[in-house]
Amino acid sequence: MYQSFQYTDEKFADLQLLRYQLPGFNRLSLSQKLYIYCLSKAALMGRDITFDQQGKYNLRIRRMLEAVYTAFTGDREGEPFRALTVYLKRVWFSSGIYHHYGCEKFLPDFSQAFLREQILKTDPELLPLRSGETVEEMMDELFPVIFDPNVLPKRVNQAAGVDLVKTSACNFYEGVTQEEVEAFYQDKKAEAAKETDGTEGQPSWGLNSRVVKRNGKVMEEPWTTTGRYGNILSKIVYWLEKARRYAENDGQRRVIDLLVDYYRTGDLRTFDQFSIAWVQQQEGLIDFINGFIEVYGDPLGMKGTWEGLVEYKDLEATRRTRTISDHAQWFEDHSPVDPRFKKKTVKGVTAHVICAAMLGGDEYPSTAIGINLPNADWIRSQYGSKSVTISNITYAYNQAARGNGFRDEFVIDRPTRELIDRYGDSTDDLHTDLHECLGHGSGQLLPGTDPDALKAYGNTIEEARADLFGLYYVADPKLVELGLLPDGEAYKSQYYTYLMNGALTQCVRIQPGHDIEEAHMRNRAIIANWVLAQAAEEAKAAGQVPAAQIIEKDHKHYLQVNNYAELRGYFGRLLAEIQRIKSEGDYAAARNLVERYGVKVDPKLHEEMLARYKALNIAPYKGFINPKLNLVRDANGNITDVAVDYTEGYAEQMLRYSREYC
Repeated sequence: MYQSFQYTDEKFADLQLLRYQLPGFNRLSLSQKLYIYCLSKAALMGRDITFDQQGKYNLRIRRMLEAVYTAFTGDREGEPFRALTVYLKRVWFSSGIYHHYGCEKFLPDFSQAFLREQILKTDPELLPLRSGETVEEMMDELFPVIFDPNVLPKRVNQAAGVDLVKTSACNFYEGVTQEEVEAFYQDKKAEAAKETDGTEGQPSWGLNSRVVKRNGKVMEEPWTTTGRYGNILSKIVYWLEKARRYAENDGQRRVIDLLVDYYRTGDLRTFDQFSIAWVQQQEGLIDFINGFIEVYGDPLGMKGTWEGLVEYKDLEATRRTRTISDHAQWFEDHSPVDPRFKKKTVKGVTAHVICAAMLGGDEYPSTAIGINLPNADWIRSQYGSKSVTISNITYAYNQAARGNGFRDEFVIDRPTRELIDRYGDSTDDLHTDLHECLGHGSGQLLPGTDPDALKAYGNTIEEARADLFGLYYVADPKLVELGLLPDGEAYKSQYYTYLMNGALTQCVRIQPGHDIEEAHMRNRAIIANWVLAQAAEEAKAAGQVPAAQIIEKDHKHYLQVNNYAELRGYFGRLLAEIQRIKSEGDYAAARNLVERYGVKVDPKLHEEMLARYKALNIAPYKGFINPKLNLVRDANGNITDVAVDYTEGYAEQMLRYSREYC
């Protein structure tokens, strides 16, 4: 299925570029290939939306740097230009000047004088000048944003006790405070509550708009074909409508029609209708995600960053996720959470293993390995959800990691390394399946609980809930009974690597002295630190050895697990508490859990982890170069095939995207 392939490509800063294959693509029909081709165009077309959402100056900075990069006539091997090249590649990778994961602004390693000199040598026609603006005025505006560490330093600020809107550089708000935004949407919810009969939940208020203050009044700028981003959204609509011609069935055509209507009107009720139709559409091999979806880029957790993904089913691997989804009710019934928070009837849980055919927007170059949508709790409850695990992305990660020395350095001993070598890939995949297929779709809110009650902590709590669901069940004998794991020892691999990552090794992604900010990292830290703290406290009281602990060995720190079976009980207890927090909307408990266990990093351990990791020469972050899809025509100009090209370089691809998708 997979051919001999070079998965790793260039490396710079803290980033490693990888490539992914499209296994089985050649076996698709021409119509299916053209469906993917048009959907891929729509997925790539929203690129500039993501750049703009991540910071109001990102697009101008990128275009200015691209102009200098392409027009440069000096020594391209000299240090200043090499530094500019790395900086531009980082801007491409992160859709702006803020780290894609940590959200802090990264600074260039070239001087202001060098950049100024090169800009002045560049044809002004190539520079992103506004009407009537001079080159000097452009530099006066953009240079402080690029070079001054104190100007707009954080894309998403999650620090406690500050105005998260005012202190975040993301481009979702202008001229408003956090208090004003929260009051604005509370009023919307209250007004909508008067007009509903309660059979449907409220829409995802604020998902597709920017909040601004005009003449003293707070209002929304909607993202529609006739509003903000109108030109780009119109092009996305164009390619969606072209894709419609090649859709595999009427259900897919209805999904496209609703998405197009939503882009044109901005009506969030239409988005809900689209989401329901998307969940219910299960036929055919090809599917896609396109729109303002995930809210992790907003400090208040409401605004959807634009993303695109085109996919086709991995039928062989889907048998695994189908087994899980077919037993969704069993998993819900046997969950360790309070019965009040369980779904009496689990509806519409569907799960597929898929191959990514094209990544776009916030899913490119760095992408998720699993996705569960829609995000609206009421749609999940009434109509179900759709989960995907992306097999060709996971396969590329695994192939690129072979023999990199990570396990030898950080896993405590040879027997544990052998355990992970034997079971690691399969239990990683299974944990992702459980997280996406069942974890996000499990449980329910109590009647009257506001889905946004946890505010800035909501994303972290939700990811912890899904991860804990997977951790609790990966050790269940039911998985061996269902044929999803070979034996009762396999789960130990997942328990070790998860706790090691959450307590120790994930901190290599954080700069010295910084707190944990990203929601997924906070989630893993909460789970690992809470479990280790509880195990230590209870073992001390009982005069026993803790189930797991951090020990020092040969002047290095490692995770040591003394009782794997006991760990499952801790995961179950924390899952029960986090489900309670979500179901009741207990903001104070969410804040306490996150701030106590998920934010701070031990500075000495951090320094040690960074030094050990640096010695391995491994980049802590990975991302992908997309394959290029080319139309093949016969002598008469008729399309006869869609060919996959894996040879395009990273800079070549990014510059092409800047020309073609703007």
